[in-house]
Amino acid sequence: MTQYMLAVHGTVDDPEFDLEAMQPVFEAVDAVNKKMMDAGVWVFGGGLEPIDVATTVDNTGAEAIVTDGPFAEAKEWIGGFWILELPDLDAALEWATEASKACQGKVEVRPFQPEPPAA
Repeated sequence: MTQYMLAVHGTVDDPEFDLEAMQPVFEAVDAVNKKMMDAGVWVFGGGLEPIDVATTVDNTGAEAIVTDGPFAEAKEWIGGFWILELPDLDAALEWATEASKACQGKVEVRPFQPEPPAA
């Protein structure tokens, strides 16, 4: 089995967040979450705070540089994600189809790299 990340993308064109208007989306996502858990594929999932509270750390030079927000201007960002344990990409795409419908947004599917063999 492979772990897949299903990432929900937000964009600069998304409407202003309205808790009341988002309630049906939250309920639909909760239903998909429960379905994933009941199917035994759920590893972890969660929503992320808005991009304006993100912090980027770059320690590739002589000193670490900490900046507010993403390091580069972004038109898309990850707003939430699921980590699922699945047999193959086809299964991941089926879950992503349900997840996209529930959260009313694009969902990127990406497998994790395999774990290196234990020493």
